[in-house]
Amino acid sequence: MPVTVEGYEGERLIVWERDSVGSKKSILVVDDDGATRDTLRLILESEGYDVLYAADGSSALEQLGRHRPSLILLDLMMLTGASQPWLKAEWVGAEAYLEKPFEVSKLLDEVGRLTAA
Repeated sequence: MPVTVEGYEGERLIVWERDSVGSKKSILVVDDDGATRDTLRLILESEGYDVLYAADGSSALEQLGRHRPSLILLDLMMLTGASQPWLKAEWVGAEAYLEKPFEVSKLLDEVGRLTAA
């Protein structure tokens, strides 16, 4: 069953229950910085994840309309509203929060924990 989060630039962001796109776990990376998206894609694909990506909220919503990723990695600074990233994380109901720059090992630990079936 989907959970709807109101308030993302006046649109609804629908977060689905975890579900794989294929046989691998899939992750949607939403970040407006291309280098960060590329780095996350390389890291996550090397760990066996299918990676979807979006550069903005509209692209993320399009991806969510076509796919049901196991996890969404979202750059919270892209969101309007609260000025502190941890407040934004609480506002959207995030299950985990990492600050940039992040340690790859911590990122992979959280991704593994959150995608565990």
